[in-house]
Amino acid sequence: MLPKDISEPPPLVELFLDEHGQKISKSKGNGLTVEEWLTYGTKESLKLYMFQSPRKAKRLYFDVIPRHVDDYFALLDRYPGQDETQRYHNPVWHIHDGDPPPGGLPITFTMLLNLASVVNAEEPAVLWGFIERHAPGAAGRNAAGLNELVHLALAYYRDFVKPAKQYRLPDAAERQGLEELAGWLERFEGGGRSGDEIAAVIQEEVYEIGKRHGYADNLRAWFKALYEILLGQTEGPRFGTFVAFYGPAETAALIRQVLDGRRIDQPAA
Repeated sequence: MLPKDISEPPPLVELFLDEHGQKISKSKGNGLTVEEWLTYGTKESLKLYMFQSPRKAKRLYFDVIPRHVDDYFALLDRYPGQDETQRYHNPVWHIHDGDPPPGGLPITFTMLLNLASVVNAEEPAVLWGFIERHAPGAAGRNAAGLNELVHLALAYYRDFVKPAKQYRLPDAAERQGLEELAGWLERFEGGGRSGDEIAAVIQEEVYEIGKRHGYADNLRAWFKALYEILLGQTEGPRFGTFVAFYGPAETAALIRQVLDGRRIDQPAA
């Protein structure tokens, strides 16, 4: 019998809730199996999910997978610069029994999903092309880890992202901002900058264009408009980083398609 000052842990099923905060029930089918998680996310991301708040009820549904994949790699990247105490409190220390592997992947899982979404990717080679453009040589340095992420991203995009896309056309005010952004991207030249430097320059210009077109006090609304019009979703990646991966000229072409009156999900006439 447990001592009186130690409470008995709740049954395992009570530790997990669905996206609506309701208890997971096998009869309702509102749960998520280990096999399903591993179809769309890495085993390390599942371990991270289980490691955090082990005695607290937490939500378990498909939308949590991309965040935990990216959170795992962010923690892995942070590990080398931490002191001994910080490393011990970093979940990757426990996930890998005190010996985490190197990190340094050049792209996030979320970014792969967004790139797959824009080009309706079905083949890994399409995403590898974007990766190599932004980080030349990445395939050789991080082949195993990146290859797994690419395949998982394609599966997640196909089953969850693609069916939920809802694109829209811009209003009159948004068209003015998009017109300026497209023109600027068409003239943009990298000038020997790294992918991260290009992303930073683009991000700053997108901010400035938003400010010039009525969004100075609400830049969040400007970026939300870009995501809804170009990505078919209300939230998205850091926009400058997305453009750096996808390509300034290619992004400008997407915008021109919208300015010609066609949503991104509509085929050319």
